[in-house]
Amino acid sequence: MTFEQLAVRLAGGLAGPIDDDALREAVKSVLPETALGELDGIKALPGMVSAAADTLRKAWRAGIDLQARAGEHPRLGSVAILEAAVLQTLPTAMMRPADLVAAGRARLDHAATLFGPIESVGITELSPVWRPLLHAIAGRVPVRWVAGPRPVPDWLDGDLIEIVQTPPQTPEGSTVSAATAYHEAVEALRWARLLIASGMAEPADIAIAAVASADYDDHFLALHADANLDLHFVHGVKVTASREGQAAAALADILLRGLSQTRTRKLNTLLRAHPGPFQALPEGWTRILPADSTLSSSEAWVRLLDGLSTADWPEGTDHGPALRVIINLLGGGIEAAEEAGEKLLHGRALAIWRRALAAGAAASLDLTLETLRQDDGVEACVSVCWMPASALAASPRQFVRLLGLNSARWPRGIAEDRLLSDHIVPTAELDPLPVAAADRRDFETILATTGSAVVLSRARRDEEGRLLGRSALLLQVPSDETYLRRNAVPPHAFSETDRLTARPEEFRTFPQAAAASTCWRNWWRVELTPHDGVVRPDHPVLRAILDRTQSASSLRQLLRNPLGFVWHYGLRWRAPESGEDPLTLDALAMGDLVHRTLDEALQSLEADGGLVAADAERIAAAIESATSEVAELWEGERAVPPSVIWRRTLDEVRALGGWALAFRDELLPDARAYGEVPFGGAEPKSDAVAPWDAAAPVTIPGTGLRIRGYIDRLDIAADGHHALVRDYKTGRMPKDDIVLNHGRELQRCLYAFAVKSLLGDEVSISASLLYLREGRDLRLNDADATLVALTGYLQSACVNLATGGAVMGVDTADKYDALAFALPANADAAYCERKRDAASARLGTAIQVWEAQ
Repeated sequence: MTFEQLAVRLAGGLAGPIDDDALREAVKSVLPETALGELDGIKALPGMVSAAADTLRKAWRAGIDLQARAGEHPRLGSVAILEAAVLQTLPTAMMRPADLVAAGRARLDHAATLFGPIESVGITELSPVWRPLLHAIAGRVPVRWVAGPRPVPDWLDGDLIEIVQTPPQTPEGSTVSAATAYHEAVEALRWARLLIASGMAEPADIAIAAVASADYDDHFLALHADANLDLHFVHGVKVTASREGQAAAALADILLRGLSQTRTRKLNTLLRAHPGPFQALPEGWTRILPADSTLSSSEAWVRLLDGLSTADWPEGTDHGPALRVIINLLGGGIEAAEEAGEKLLHGRALAIWRRALAAGAAASLDLTLETLRQDDGVEACVSVCWMPASALAASPRQFVRLLGLNSARWPRGIAEDRLLSDHIVPTAELDPLPVAAADRRDFETILATTGSAVVLSRARRDEEGRLLGRSALLLQVPSDETYLRRNAVPPHAFSETDRLTARPEEFRTFPQAAAASTCWRNWWRVELTPHDGVVRPDHPVLRAILDRTQSASSLRQLLRNPLGFVWHYGLRWRAPESGEDPLTLDALAMGDLVHRTLDEALQSLEADGGLVAADAERIAAAIESATSEVAELWEGERAVPPSVIWRRTLDEVRALGGWALAFRDELLPDARAYGEVPFGGAEPKSDAVAPWDAAAPVTIPGTGLRIRGYIDRLDIAADGHHALVRDYKTGRMPKDDIVLNHGRELQRCLYAFAVKSLLGDEVSISASLLYLREGRDLRLNDADATLVALTGYLQSACVNLATGGAVMGVDTADKYDALAFALPANADAAYCERKRDAASARLGTAIQVWEAQ
């Protein structure tokens, strides 16, 4: 037993120590309603529970009577008030160390009956509060202090207590330096594997230790899984390394940062296997969630659920009420943390949640969960152990590797208490066993108790590349330091991955390695290769994407970025989308918002006398109504910026929309206006009547390419002989007059052709780009001639792609290329420059469009 447990047993009755969880829970419960004087201003801050519990522990271990010294300083008075409130909240049987000592000394007559002879084994120090009780017990029963090779503390009374010392061990010592802390962890596992494989040691004989074990925990957690080696974390693993801990962290993420589709999907995935509300939902229920909606508020979820029918749900059963209950819990925010945890979590996940709420404020749940630990379930007696240096000092092993022997890291610096600074209570009194002295003592103890070998390891650089100094403790082990290179071939690999990396000749025979090596070499060649988009002619994927119905956007990509065209439409690659709400709308989203608002307003005006007859007041009213309606729908479907920026964005939409509908540079007599007009098989966006059969195919002559899309605005004269096609632009207007704008601008030409194709050749078509910010309307002077030129460019592009030329174009790797992440790093400045000439030669006449005005 520990000495604290010995004191509890001697105190008798139902006495027990104050455990950490009980202390934190008591501190948390009394802080809000207890007046603490100086500490009132900070008692509600995150971290106060932890700081207060640590201060009380230090004072109790040091044997400081806070109540007797409350008058010495206002801060001591505040801590004394807190202590009194905590003790009143705790069960009577839970006693401070000083109270246990007092109760134990009153029952010393029972020591011989309870214990008999006592031996203290593996202890190098004892907190001041326990020392009087140890000496008092030694006056009644024989006490042996088995120090072994460890140093004996000065306060120990050798007349009362028998001190047993043995000569220190003389292990073989060596010193190594690794590149980083991660490299230290890799080398430590290689060393352990070598000892086991060579038969020099059993796993139970091997220990790896550091004073700051948290700096290495993540490294060992990842590496030991790859190594298939039982590695016991003596101090436990983070709860967030388990599925249950991840579930608690996912719930905390939603409560702290708000609802979103991404966060809710993650929580659903983690809780599907556990009893609770999520398990009651049908398998695959997340298919009802729209892919382009963030669902970042409770209102957005309510609107989504209100719009669903029973047929939309898997299995044809409406689970809307059950999902509403979950959303209400998650939408309650951090104030509902306790209720949400109790109703959504189960088993170990719920236990972790309760521990986190007891350990700190709900507002810092995510940080608290990162600090909680749990047993890893690995048996220490048959495993290599990874532990803090203090644990190794108490339980020595034959083969030891110590990590992190850098200056300022081992030994660590002495820090003042967070509540009782040195000028209030001297640090030497409050913490008589400081961490720096303990680190030195543990180092000396480990050297003296290790039987066979000690390897002392340090990192040369930290995670940010800064140089690190050597610890002064290394001077106690005179040996030459071995410089371990990060890319050196190890004498024994710790895992299959490590072995293959160390044996490039063997690794080269693996298909993955051969493919990666070939790709890398091909990227560096000047000529085009299959890794640059060259494929066999008439490949079925290429034929399939050319046979699909195109849009203006897809044809632009075909002309300016054939490689991206194949990636997007053939391989269906998409850029990952962030689940976070944006600070502003990007250009594409802003354009979509304006287009939807204009369509809604135009339908309203056409239903009430028509746009031609509308005055400025009616247009403004229609825009205002449409903006409000579209904004409400947008908030339920898409990510929105913070409220201030969102309101400013909507004001901008109103201004742009009002100007667009009021623009009257060309009046068609008694014209009917249409918005978002579908053609070529595009699905209508509303119930508005279209001027033609939207399902009728539209084929570009001479190319075989079918097109479809939506015309932003179409005005048709009453006589049916004149039509005006407008495409709204919310971006910047080009400096010069444009026709195809190097292949970027295809809408006017294609939409004018589509209108003539569907309405008839006798209709006179006028097509323009309406730049809303600049108030300019750019007309296409000769749509027929432009179509002829565009047809030639498209023919060349189709022939090139069909013959296997899916190579880079002028838009590849530019700042608007959504799939640039799939290219080599820094592609625009290196890869594209190297391949540009070869790609242009391969594309042939298809690149002429890049020079077209």
